[in-house]
Amino acid sequence: MASLPKVTVKFAQTLDGRIATVTGDSKWISSPESRRFAHKLRSQHDAVLVGINTVLKDDPRLDVRLVEGKNPFKVIVDSKLRTPLSANVSKRQPNRTIFAVTKKAKLAKIKQVEKLGAKVLVISEDRKGRVELKKLLLKLGELKIKSVLVEGGAEVLSNFINRGLVSRLVIITAPKLVGQGQLSFINTSNWRTSHHKMAEIRAYYLGNDLIVDAKLTPQTSP
Repeated sequence: MASLPKVTVKFAQTLDGRIATVTGDSKWISSPESRRFAHKLRSQHDAVLVGINTVLKDDPRLDVRLVEGKNPFKVIVDSKLRTPLSANVSKRQPNRTIFAVTKKAKLAKIKQVEKLGAKVLVISEDRKGRVELKKLLLKLGELKIKSVLVEGGAEVLSNFINRGLVSRLVIITAPKLVGQGQLSFINTSNWRTSHHKMAEIRAYYLGNDLIVDAKLTPQTSP
């Protein structure tokens, strides 16, 4: 059986813990130096993963542009396969795009996406009808993907951490306040400080942004 890829969760937030404004705008929260760092992280991973909400709001390219390096595979967690065929992840290097869907995805749309050259993985659902993340990671491992960078959004970030699937956490905090907006994490009411242990913590500045980079180990409840 293929081993699970190592998962890094990375996100940029404001001082008040927001990853997007109240209008959903998440671009340019961090500094130019931090954005180059984010592209370097992409180049160091086999795949970069986001959820469908990030695709619909930001239309990201998920490639490496600001530094020298290889483009990772793009993994889109999209239960119903709602990603537009005109989206950047669909039309730019589709042969390096992987859609993780469930049985809710329509067969006609799957065929359209596959015709573009992308790969569609039909993954079983979790109890909330979402893509079962551990099974997705197993599938990615079978494709020889050994490392995955999870970039968002808040629901996807939270689900990976809730499932204990994250081995590294990178948080970029910009010296900005937005007051209202999307929180970094959601569905955390059952979290306890003992659930996730941080180790080998590094904290430093890039430009005006604070970077916290740590290994993350899920802890079993006593």
